[in-house]
Amino acid sequence: MFDKLYLLGFGSGGWGAALLEAAGTTLLLSLLGFALGIVFGAAAAAGRLSSARLPQAVASAYGTVFRGVPDLLTIYLLYYGGSVALTAIARAAGAEGFVGLPTFATGVLAIGVICGAYQAEVYRGAYLAIDRGQFDAANALALSRSQTIMFVIAPQLLRHAIPGLSNVWQLVLKDSALISVIGLVELMRQSQIGAGSTREPFLFYIAAACLYFIIAGITGFAFRALEVKTSQGIAR
Repeated sequence: MFDKLYLLGFGSGGWGAALLEAAGTTLLLSLLGFALGIVFGAAAAAGRLSSARLPQAVASAYGTVFRGVPDLLTIYLLYYGGSVALTAIARAAGAEGFVGLPTFATGVLAIGVICGAYQAEVYRGAYLAIDRGQFDAANALALSRSQTIMFVIAPQLLRHAIPGLSNVWQLVLKDSALISVIGLVELMRQSQIGAGSTREPFLFYIAAACLYFIIAGITGFAFRALEVKTSQGIAR
């Protein structure tokens, strides 16, 4: 295998640049999907914590469905189901042929929907972990509801949520490899292409594993640093 390391280089016949570009695609896909998941997760958590039955039911159904359905099935449903719907709309407008959804955008949406269901439980648990006396203190200071959430609750919620969000991020990073099934050339797909073209699967999959490990290590360090930052001044 070692005599084939030139295949991972950046010169003629090397796949190094392609693998790094694919790793960048994986990282961007994961970041955007995670960010979109924050929106879905926060909305679902608010619904679960609401006193109204309808938001509770909708948020509970969302979490149950997307935590229970295989992630691969969710990706297929969003891509192929969305493409069929888009094609039907296009044909109704007089267009012909099949209209497919953009693979990258669909991947971001799929990851966002999936990880949002997990993030919702993280936010809900973090909210419930906040001491009720914090709300009483905010009321005593005559803070408005928005001021209470922004200046009192949100910073403490973030401190409680970061460890759980770090775990969700690791799931997102691994789920990004599933997006290759709809044709997006991210790190896993590029590794498959390289392995098939050179007939060196072990070399390329080890390289992919190393790149995933590097991404996970750097982002994991960032989460740990954020956890330490938000926990300053807290007695342990």
